[in-house]
Amino acid sequence: MWRYIVRRLLILPILLFGVSILIFSMLQLLSPYERASLYVSDISKNPGAIDAIVRKYGLDDPVWLQYWHWLVGQRDPVTGQVAGGVLRGDLGFSKTGKQAVVKVIAQHFPATVELVLWSSVPMIFVGIQLGVLAALHQNKWIDQLVRLVAIIGYSIPIFVFGLLVLMVFYAQLDWFPAGRLSDWASRVVLSPEFHPYTGLNTLDGLLNLRFDVFVDALRHIVLPAVTLAYLNGALILRVTRTSMLEVLRQDYVTTARSKGLSEGAVISRHAQPNAMIPVATIGGLLLIGFLNGAVITETVFNYRGMGWFFADAALHLDVVAVLGFALFNATLLVLGNLVVDVMYAWFDPRVRLA
Repeated sequence: MWRYIVRRLLILPILLFGVSILIFSMLQLLSPYERASLYVSDISKNPGAIDAIVRKYGLDDPVWLQYWHWLVGQRDPVTGQVAGGVLRGDLGFSKTGKQAVVKVIAQHFPATVELVLWSSVPMIFVGIQLGVLAALHQNKWIDQLVRLVAIIGYSIPIFVFGLLVLMVFYAQLDWFPAGRLSDWASRVVLSPEFHPYTGLNTLDGLLNLRFDVFVDALRHIVLPAVTLAYLNGALILRVTRTSMLEVLRQDYVTTARSKGLSEGAVISRHAQPNAMIPVATIGGLLLIGFLNGAVITETVFNYRGMGWFFADAALHLDVVAVLGFALFNATLLVLGNLVVDVMYAWFDPRVRLA
């Protein structure tokens, strides 16, 4: 097991190096003057600023040298200090957020994490349970009903489902509003008396004993969480059902039944654990995708997480922010894939010997 993990860890720097080259190559699609203009708010008022920035940051240097400076930073010839560099945590300055991209990510990432936490539990638990239920009652009315629910959830676009639930539960019933907090709750959260321990409004509301803030944050997060849980839980459901049906036909399940074990023991001890191997892989990749920023969901519900901000940055042609977001996403995806691979090896001992 540990040898398998070590092998995966040794591959990790190579993957991250390839990701960095890919992101940097996207930046090279812009000319030096186009890249320099990203740092100037009003070119007409700074006619010589473009040439100065090109010279200062070496935007017309050879590509390999530009990549080195982008990766490790560049020494200022006047002060002698090294500035910038992805490895130093500098992803550039976001004109949309009016601050460094790293600070923008740190500011909006907790909101996305909170949304993931509230949506992942029902997505995984309910999806798995319904998938197992459908497999155990194959071709019966329960199976048909569960499959219908899964097909609808898997087929309907996220923005369509989001607009539908907004229309019903917000516009007509006014049960669950859009956004992340009401105006009064935002003022409470930003006040000096409120301590943002985690950046998760629901949890911080409980930790600060402000149950009114907790309830308000919960009302705002219900619709986007349900949207993500239902539409992605449908995939978990389908994978679980297919995997469970395949496992139930295996010889070791038949052998377990022939030994006189109860049906519940056969399912819980022999069938379900083996059926969870592909489910763990799909579920892990879905969670990684959520953490990367549920762009469509956050945009539809005006839920100001990481996906919402970088969608806004893309609309404003904030290239530095978008590429910083892409690099962060790619790094998170590579690390998440490592975790999924380790989980897969944990469930299936055959993988460890590969």
